[in-house]
Amino acid sequence: MTRKICVVVASRANYARIKSVLRAVQEHPELELQIVAGASLVLERFGNAVDVMTHDGFEPDATIRFIIEGETPATMAKSTGLALLELPTVFELLRPDLVVTVADRFETIATAIAAAYMNIPVAHTQGGEVSGSIDESVRHAVTKLAHLHFPATELSAQRVISMGEDPATVFNLGCPSIDLVASAELGLDESTFAHFGGAGAQIDPSQPFVLMMQHPVTTEYGHGLEQINATIQAVTGTGLQALVFWPNVDAGSEQVAKGLRLFRETGESGGCHFFRNLPPEVFVNLMAHCACMVGNSSAALREGAYLGTPAVTVGTRQHNRERAANVVEAGHDATAIGVAIRRQIEHGRYERSTLFGDGRAGERIAEILAVERPVIQKKLHPSPLPAELTPV
Repeated sequence: MTRKICVVVASRANYARIKSVLRAVQEHPELELQIVAGASLVLERFGNAVDVMTHDGFEPDATIRFIIEGETPATMAKSTGLALLELPTVFELLRPDLVVTVADRFETIATAIAAAYMNIPVAHTQGGEVSGSIDESVRHAVTKLAHLHFPATELSAQRVISMGEDPATVFNLGCPSIDLVASAELGLDESTFAHFGGAGAQIDPSQPFVLMMQHPVTTEYGHGLEQINATIQAVTGTGLQALVFWPNVDAGSEQVAKGLRLFRETGESGGCHFFRNLPPEVFVNLMAHCACMVGNSSAALREGAYLGTPAVTVGTRQHNRERAANVVEAGHDATAIGVAIRRQIEHGRYERSTLFGDGRAGERIAEILAVERPVIQKKLHPSPLPAELTPV
């Protein structure tokens, strides 16, 4: 009898991080794939990424809408609560044997809470990582709710175990996002930009260009406008063409988006082209060919490591996250960011790193999902206590 594996996909980044697992589960003879689409994945202003997913052959079994407008800390908390109201209804209808939740977002923790309370085993990807923002707290909270763990690196796996998780439930198989990079056809020409639209200046792919993606930092709410302005100033100061992506739906998103709108509408964005969303493989292509990636997306650290993409990560959103040699840091200062960008462009491509995987995570995860039967009642597996604290 096939096992029903339900994957909740809630954003364009979510989809890129789990696509190879969806494919591997879909093709596995002992597994049945179920997909729940929600949050920004199904919103037009974030590129309606659900259309990309459907075009790839992943038709949602259920679609739920739970984003409350405003992009403030309060609306982010309310959206989490609304997701927690909607997901149990979907899980009752689909009756999955296991639920997969991705990484560290508010949708991730809502999924884990709903499934755990309904006695449905939870599998979690990308646990054990350290970063900035509320994301780190969410990631570790989900670890304590999850029954199977798929961290992306050995250090992350050891962190998950140190949090009291049973080592037998922790599988370091690499990050599924690297699978897309390893299998992508890395060719880029003008037709790529023409096909996917966007707005702004025409980009000549034969000339150097910067790829810019900056999201709000929820724990620094209220500073998004000044932060994005510093990055914009630095990128335009290079004199290079730039591909600019709109931010995610987290608290503070509207402030970052406002900075981008003002930049575009005042006519100062001469050499920039703006995108809301692109298929994951196309985005990988852009990363593979850009002169430098700038902003605070984790893609610069993960996929960027495998591609050897020179990257400048700005601010605290990726603070202390594992990274390869391709990444340098800069604060929210236009001059410092500009200096870092020029240094990275001068350096050029870096040697490939397999820190986050070798491109086969999806199939390995599907194999584990097919054979593992986690016990729903979790127990703490602590390190041995000092003798003086050992219960008598």
